[in-house]
Amino acid sequence: MPTLPSKTITTPLLVIFGPSGAGKSTLLSRLLNNHPKIFGFSVSHTTRPPRPGETNGKHYHFTNRTNFEALRAQNHFIESVEFAGNLYGTSVGAVRDVTDSRRVCILDIELMGIKQIESNPYVQSRRVLIKPPDHETLRRRLRKRGTEPPDVVEARLTRALSELEFAEGSGIYDKVIVNQNVDLAYQELDEYSMSLYRSVNNKRDHV
Repeated sequence: MPTLPSKTITTPLLVIFGPSGAGKSTLLSRLLNNHPKIFGFSVSHTTRPPRPGETNGKHYHFTNRTNFEALRAQNHFIESVEFAGNLYGTSVGAVRDVTDSRRVCILDIELMGIKQIESNPYVQSRRVLIKPPDHETLRRRLRKRGTEPPDVVEARLTRALSELEFAEGSGIYDKVIVNQNVDLAYQELDEYSMSLYRSVNNKRDHV
């Protein structure tokens, strides 16, 4: 049997994406808290500074641009993007930390990262788009956070609307969940995610 390249991810990833303010973090936290032995979150690398309450190694692997670029040059990332002057990336090692424990690895990444994963021959994925019910709801949620200045909020909104338009027109997703009611949205995500987990385990058991 041929040896697979070191950057190959043999287990399908569950990729969650959508604009800031769509409610991804809330849904993901509930999924991970309800099924800690089934799903695991891939901890991304970033060059942005930690926000209050964030812990290195739990929320992100915080690093500087020089180290990030060095890792990227060595093909340590399956996807990497830059937003608002900061770099973000998902490393092969972070993914394998999860899949080696027989859990499904979950990624929460930007649209550019989705494009990279979709075209990556060494990675399998199922991609779920989380979207708000309408643009005004998205704007209200972003402003309500109060964690960023108004100009950054507007930049995020402009980018979010552009990404939604592209995502909906490209068919880059396998599943769309409209997060109007968080309980109903979570039920959809839970059912879809568990079906992926059962499929992954069924394949493992027959290898």
